[in-house]
Amino acid sequence: MKTKKTLIYNLIFLVFCGGVFYFLWSAPPETTAFLPHDDKHERFFPMGKKEAEKFCEECHNPDGESPLPPDHPPKYRCLFCHKRAQ
Repeated sequence: MKTKKTLIYNLIFLVFCGGVFYFLWSAPPETTAFLPHDDKHERFFPMGKKEAEKFCEECHNPDGESPLPPDHPPKYRCLFCHKRAQ
C-alpha cells in the first residue's frame, strides 16, 4: 500500500513540475528595450542601479528632452525593466 501511495505522490510531483516547466518555457520573449549604450547614458553604466535611477528624470520627465509616455509603469524603477546591455 505504501509503494502505491508513493507512486501516486511521485506522479503528482512530476505532473506539477511538468506544468511549471511548460509555463516557463512558453513565456513570451523579453521585449523591454535595454538601456541605450550612447553618450547620454554611458555615465550610468559604472553606477549601481539605485544610484543611476536618480538621474533618469532629468531627461525623462514630462518637460524633458525624452518624456515617457503617460501609460508608462512606475517611473522610479527604470533599471528593473531596462537592463544594461552587456
